[in-house]
Amino acid sequence: MKNTAHQIHPTKWIKNQKSESLAGKTIVLGVTGSIAAVRVVDVARDLIRNGADVYAVTTEASEWIINPCALNYATGNNVITELTGDVEHVKFCGLNGCADLLVIVPATANTIGKIAGGIDDTPVTTFATTALGSNMPIIIVPAMHESMYNHPGVVENIDKLKSWGVSFVGPYFEEGVAKIAPNDTVVLNVERAARDGDLTGKRVLITGGATAESIDPIRILTNRSSGKTGMELALEAYRRGAYVTIVHRNYLDVQGINEIYVESADQMIDSVMDELENGYDAFISSAAISDYTLDYSSHKIKSGNDQLSLVLRPTRKLLNEVRKAYSELVITGFKVETGITEDELISRSQKLQQEHGLDLIVANNVGYKGMGDDTNEVYIIDSDSGKPVHVSGSKRVIASKVFDNLAEKLK
Repeated sequence: MKNTAHQIHPTKWIKNQKSESLAGKTIVLGVTGSIAAVRVVDVARDLIRNGADVYAVTTEASEWIINPCALNYATGNNVITELTGDVEHVKFCGLNGCADLLVIVPATANTIGKIAGGIDDTPVTTFATTALGSNMPIIIVPAMHESMYNHPGVVENIDKLKSWGVSFVGPYFEEGVAKIAPNDTVVLNVERAARDGDLTGKRVLITGGATAESIDPIRILTNRSSGKTGMELALEAYRRGAYVTIVHRNYLDVQGINEIYVESADQMIDSVMDELENGYDAFISSAAISDYTLDYSSHKIKSGNDQLSLVLRPTRKLLNEVRKAYSELVITGFKVETGITEDELISRSQKLQQEHGLDLIVANNVGYKGMGDDTNEVYIIDSDSGKPVHVSGSKRVIASKVFDNLAEKLK
């Protein structure tokens, strides 16, 4: 009776730069007696970097692993090691509690079982019972040996808690251990649970990065797109509560985001058209899809001193096919140019917007910045106003601005 939870792996793609995504939010961290408790200081600091006010509550077992003084230092707030006449569990997690979210990180098999059974014999389990009774969002981040995680009773307890609306983040499996999820993944899911969720219930399909056209089994034709913009768009849509699918040839590896891996322009277009049949509210075409392809050689083309000619032919146009098949779909396109004026960039982008009936278009002159960088400078043009809005900053900031516009259109 093996637990089939998604295996999360650490990823370099989630950039937890300092932001205000959790500004005004109060997060309670429940810490239990797993050796992974040594990671909680870093988790707390990452939440604070994103604007949260963090309070820690501990079990006695966790205090053998991490001293409450360390958590006091990390959070800047007194640590709750026992319940007193101040009824701390009600103050934070009661019906009118001041907390927005309870995150139990790490969570042992013992604590998971107690919460599922309604047993309150530690401060953490009492906080959990109170939060469940007041419908406060709860995230549990398990950490234990893999054999314990696969125990039928643990599997049953996790399923029971999920049926009550509790979210689980991780674990990922390595060396026989069900390890705590990476900090960035925990923070991402806290952002999703604690924010208002202006895309909750919406389905968003995104393309990202470069495609690659095979010349032979060794060589490809591609472009300089890193795929960072597409991945930041997927992360932002997930933060806002959407069901997200991204089609690309990168790997994001984030629990909750569906990924479809493709190589060529044809594969990307076919995958998008197939996936759209499942029903989506918005489509964002941020991929740098190859404009040309060629006949593939099944054997490696021999190297030599002679010139080699490749015959290129145009690829299909994704926006043409999507708009033709889905006249009511909210579509965002991207337009990339080089070496032209700002006015010409905007003019060409508006022409493409009108040609395909795009609700939004993001215009980028890579003569400024863009391909491969973590930052960019773009113009977002809304079909309703027609006015270009200049946005400069990290690709996370740009993704947020895109969804500010889309969320309004999807209401």
